[in-house]
Amino acid sequence: MNLVHKPLLIACLVFMSGLAQAETVARVMKSNGEVMVKSIGSPTFNQPAKPGLAIRNGDAIRVGESGFAVVIFLDDRSVVKVRENTEFQFIETSNTRTLDIDQGTILNNINKDGRTKDFRVETPVSVASVKGTEFAAIVDPAGIDNFIGKSGNFDVTNQLTGQTVNVGAGQKAISNAMGNLMQAPAAPGDYPEDPETDFQEEPEEETEEEESEEDSEEQEETEESEEVEEKEDVDETEEADDVEDPSEEKVEDADEPEADAKDAPDKPFDLGLGVGSVTIDNVLYNQLALRPEFKFGKLGIGLDLAIYIDNEGNIREDEWDEASDYIDKFLFIRWGEKEDPFWIKWGSMENVTLGYGGLLSGYSNMMEFPSIRRIGINTGVNFGQIGTEVFLANIKDFTRGGTLMGLRASYKVSKRFPLKIGANFIMDMNQFSGMSDKDDDSYPDIFDDFPNDVALWNDTDGDGFPDPHTGLADSLVDIDANGNNIVDADETDLGLKGTPFSIKDNKASITGFAFDIGYPILNGKSFKLELYSEFNFLNIPEAGTLDSSGTSTFYREAKSGSGFSVPGIRASLFSFLNFSFEYRIKSGYYVPQFFDQSYDITRVTQMFVDDQAYIFTKDMLLFADSTMNEDLTGFYGAMGADLFGFASITGAYANMTSETDTVKSFIASINLNAEKIPKLSEAMMYYQRNNDLNPFDFANPSINTVLGYRLGYEVSAGVSLIWDFKQFYRDDGTGTLEPVKMTTIETAFTF
Repeated sequence: MNLVHKPLLIACLVFMSGLAQAETVARVMKSNGEVMVKSIGSPTFNQPAKPGLAIRNGDAIRVGESGFAVVIFLDDRSVVKVRENTEFQFIETSNTRTLDIDQGTILNNINKDGRTKDFRVETPVSVASVKGTEFAAIVDPAGIDNFIGKSGNFDVTNQLTGQTVNVGAGQKAISNAMGNLMQAPAAPGDYPEDPETDFQEEPEEETEEEESEEDSEEQEETEESEEVEEKEDVDETEEADDVEDPSEEKVEDADEPEADAKDAPDKPFDLGLGVGSVTIDNVLYNQLALRPEFKFGKLGIGLDLAIYIDNEGNIREDEWDEASDYIDKFLFIRWGEKEDPFWIKWGSMENVTLGYGGLLSGYSNMMEFPSIRRIGINTGVNFGQIGTEVFLANIKDFTRGGTLMGLRASYKVSKRFPLKIGANFIMDMNQFSGMSDKDDDSYPDIFDDFPNDVALWNDTDGDGFPDPHTGLADSLVDIDANGNNIVDADETDLGLKGTPFSIKDNKASITGFAFDIGYPILNGKSFKLELYSEFNFLNIPEAGTLDSSGTSTFYREAKSGSGFSVPGIRASLFSFLNFSFEYRIKSGYYVPQFFDQSYDITRVTQMFVDDQAYIFTKDMLLFADSTMNEDLTGFYGAMGADLFGFASITGAYANMTSETDTVKSFIASINLNAEKIPKLSEAMMYYQRNNDLNPFDFANPSINTVLGYRLGYEVSAGVSLIWDFKQFYRDDGTGTLEPVKMTTIETAFTF
């Protein structure tokens, strides 16, 4: 059977199974270790599989690393024994019984007598059709299936090529994701050990011929009657096609990382000790930072307990003298993961992407940490086929007019028809809130002559004495022309400055909308292929005012633009190679990934021109180049690969052209597998330059350039010395770019 037809076939099976969706089809006879059931309509495996538990049509079962389970079907008394690291779903129609297995090992004893349905074992690669036999199925996530016969015979079909072989007692079939199917004699050790033997359990008696048929039928009727009483509150109207597939449970969005439920649990405590230098408010400090991380189940807490010492040995007290400073000591607090019904992270945000990333992609609020500490929120709720997500870049910005925020909602039609649609809303409520204002008087430091005093802001002649301010005695103010703070009879009063530019009284916002649709054409363990499309719109409203001379500290005309990605393709092969491609159409004032990793750096720029201070938002500088305003078409491609376990590399490149010019983007990173290199605990480096005329002009970086690396040397077991470096570029206030380098050296302890 061709894999392209699989979604249609499964959709038909589920449609037919809807009539019997609440039917109890089997029961758990035995369980040992971690054995969990995901009930129909539930998004997670949350019910322990205790002996006697009823299994309904559409339920799924998962056995952990050191467990096993035995399940018996009620109608024909067929038995399935489930070994460790196995996950599959029960799917029943009027004439077919299917075990849809993602990975693991099951031993099947299928009775001929009393059977009214054909029995099938289906994997991402193969289908085994059984008349009545005893056989084992071993499914490797890498795309290799082994079916081994013990008695009777059965057919195995490779779904890629449609090739079929018959397997008898003492034989096996090997089927793989490359379309190969082979039948061969089974070696004596090929058939898996009975899990009950491994756990020294007594064999079940229910399947023996000596058991009275009348007693078994009476027991079955009694159990089913009890089950009805226990499940009276179950909603009978749930549709079977709303059941989540365990194989898809954690692949909801392209921006959501996959999580392996069978990974080893996180260590409960990590400790990092940071030693290095950092620049805060243009002063160089020596840093000593203790960064422990605690994990309690789904709860994780990271702290940043830092002390900064200047070159005279004085400790910077500003980090500990206010109640709000103690909030900053929490680097993050998180609960759950993105696939959970509820999840949240508070504090540091890294690599935040909404949808397919046409507007918000790879955003981080940590680019200027620890010089600037931002507190973000990223949270979401998943219920049924609907997912929601909320993102706030920095809640501290609300006191200055707002922050960068994002909302996403998505809906998946059903498990069997997994068409997914989504919508994003992204808004920077006030780009001016990104300006430095140390004393929080609403006057940015660039305009504030007293940036550390909330009561003062103007000093016209620069002699250190303030101009007249509300509430100041005349003896404390400076209104003379020669700077001696004495009003002389023969001098003219100085023309004083006006009220400075205020964040409270000025606002520059920017809004984006996105709509996307995607469909996984193939979703096997060995090969995945998704087709999608995304439409993005960016709206930049007018902001600021012009004075009578036609100039202003800030003025921006209204503008807008849009982008369309069609088609978009994402694929992965054996978790070894990931690839994506988009054909992009861009119109007007829009660029892909406008809100990117370095957005906080480019969000707003303050610049002096002829000794006059001016403000420029990111869009003003970006679209000052006429090429960025033109209609562009082109492509975007990205690839990630695992280099045989020694390293992983990722790269992305975009090329957009108009009639006159070309705009390009380039991103690259490499991460070495430290386990392959003695004394190396980690090693990675990255480079990013988006929406630039020449991202490969490394000798002449632009404001769009971000680069860095992180190296770890293992001093001893559990102790590593980490060198973390990142560099970006920003305007120095005169139109000249200056590099901003941030280096941290820390010692990390792992317990």
